Formats: sequence, structure tokens, C-alpha cells
Amino acid sequence: MSRQELFDDVIDYFQKHNPSAETELDYEDPFQLLVAVVLSAQCTDKRVNMTTPALFKKFPTAEKLSRATFEEVFPYIKSISYPNNKTKHLIGLSKMLMEKFSGVVPSDTDELQKLPGVGRKTANVIVSCLFNQPKMAVDTHVHRVSARIGLTRGAKNPLQTELQLVKYIPEELISRAHHWLILHGRYVCVARNPKCSECGLTEVCKYYQKNLPRVKQPNSLTT
Repeated sequence: MSRQELFDDVIDYFQKHNPSAETELDYEDPFQLLVAVVLSAQCTDKRVNMTTPALFKKFPTAEKLSRATFEEVFPYIKSISYPNNKTKHLIGLSKMLMEKFSGVVPSDTDELQKLPGVGRKTANVIVSCLFNQPKMAVDTHVHRVSARIGLTRGAKNPLQTELQLVKYIPEELISRAHHWLILHGRYVCVARNPKCSECGLTEVCKYYQKNLPRVKQPNSLTT
């Protein structure tokens, strides 16, 4: 099987089994998604979704959050990982949004990365989810799953993973493929003890073929 054939099989599987994959973060507008993604760094989406309703009720816009103090914001996100830094980031990015972007979340990844707390991954998530741009956001799940299946080879960091993935995934599917891979890593191809018995990709997965018995899975690609 060629590398492109592997990608084609994996894409075909996800298109059949999770055609409408999307972010699990709750949000109602671009600003809320930006805040939620910043908060989600090294934190679960579930925890973020438990935290943001009260935060957004108190600070629904960049304008209101930009005028808040550290002491006002911190209590709302103290249950999130790294709350001190993230409190500073949220206030800082809100101020910059107001000062440089008229309160509008930019659609350019370079512009987004000027905001406090926004790196390449976060910027790619924003433009992918909000503007359907063909950007591949790579987190630990995407990095792990891509390597295990064999989609990426020798990628040592998120950027290398990103560049390999976008080379083989059709442009119109890149934004959705991010969600396919992250959700697969979150619920099936978990870091410890991956749930190979529940996975429909075992027949093409390099990790499975190398590490586990060659037994036919009930939900394999051939079923």
C-alpha cells in the first residue's frame, strides 16, 4: 500500500463513520471560540465547557474582558490548568483585539499569533473552525494518532506532523480531518492502552500491525 492509498483509506473510513466531525468546545461567536481554545491548552474540552458559561455571562465581549482586572477574571477560570497565565492571556488578547482589530477576531493566522496566548495550533483551530480555511491544527492527539496509523513518518514536532498531513489530505477536507484525528485520539487511540478492539482502522494501522496480534476486528475496514 502506498502512502497516498493509506491516506485515502483513512479518509474514506472517517467520511463514512464521522462525516460531520467538529469541535467539542461550546461557543456562540468567534470571540468565545478564541477564548475557549486558549483555555483548552493542556486542559480537557469538558472542563473548559464547564467553565466558560459563567465567564461568558460576565464578560461576553472582547470589550468587556479588556476592561477587566486579573482579580475579576481569575475566579472564573481557576479550575482550568495554568489559570494565572491564562487569565493574563485572556485580558491581554482582549485588549489587543480592541486596540488593533476593532474587537473582531482576525481570519489570518499570522495576525492571530500576535495575540497573547495564541500559538500556531490555536490560530489554525480558529481559522479552520470559523473560516473553513485548510489549516491543520496539531495537538498531542493529532500528533500521536497520525504517527501510530502511519500517516506521518519520523515527525518529531507538531509542525513536521502538520506539513506531512496537509501534503496528502485534500484541501477541502483538511479542516475536518483535524477533528477526525483529534476525536479518534481522544476516544479510541488513547495515549495509554489504545482501544484497538474498538477501532475500524486496524487493517491499515501500522501500530496495530506491529504491536498486536493479527486478528480480524469486528468493525474493520472490510465490514
